Amino acid sequence: MFPELNNLLDASPDRPEPGKLTLLCDAKTDGSFLVHHFLSFYLKANCKVCFVALVQSFSHYNIVGQKLGVSLTAARERGQLVFLEGLRSAVDSFFRAEGEAPPLRFLREATAGSLQPLFQFVRDALEPGGPGAAGWARPVLLVDDLSVLLSLGAGAGAVLDFVHRCRARVCCQLQGNIVALVHASGDAEDEESELLLNGLSHQSHLVLRAEGLATGSCRDVHGQLRVLWRTPWPPAARGRSLTFQYKIQDKSVSFFAKGMSPAVL
Repeated sequence: MFPELNNLLDASPDRPEPGKLTLLCDAKTDGSFLVHHFLSFYLKANCKVCFVALVQSFSHYNIVGQKLGVSLTAARERGQLVFLEGLRSAVDSFFRAEGEAPPLRFLREATAGSLQPLFQFVRDALEPGGPGAAGWARPVLLVDDLSVLLSLGAGAGAVLDFVHRCRARVCCQLQGNIVALVHASGDAEDEESELLLNGLSHQSHLVLRAEGLATGSCRDVHGQLRVLWRTPWPPAARGRSLTFQYKIQDKSVSFFAKGMSPAVL
């Protein structure tokens, strides 16, 4: 995890807040560093994590995790981490016998169907009385990234319904947390992507949006991060927004006020 980002969000693995949906989105840049931060954050917080990884392989996340001080292999072996490798699951869904329900079963259907099997996977992974459930703190669902489901043929309505079901189970019933990444296409004609992003923004407690610089690429400033607090309580915090610029380093990320990069000063 990145200590500077924790300071900006006033967060600590010693006191993870319960019942929150955090939306990560990126536009004209790569926001995956936010996914790695929250994955390592919740593993260090001793939370039971279900990671639906639809973009990269397990080895990729494990290599980055080791740089941030966590071992995904060890976490999976001790039952703290349940990892769904979407790339492999997508292929397996075509070779499962009829009657079986792989998490990405909708891929083998004639039309984009329900994501109920994927929700069932999440529910079973985070079941309080399930295998390896004892001894862990609040359950956490992490998804990287929901936009892939649109690319695979699921509709925005089906994805929003999936998130709603997960919120009801993880955030409300189990008082856990959900963190999900979505790509902002920037194309006004991409109605499904816009519907998904807007729908998730309205129900999120915290929105982190990584954006590329309007002036183009820069060696010393890699982008800017907009942080929007949407929590209903306290009322003074709702709608509060801050913007920082950042530089990604090998094992950390530095944040600073706009125009205040050490390289510029």
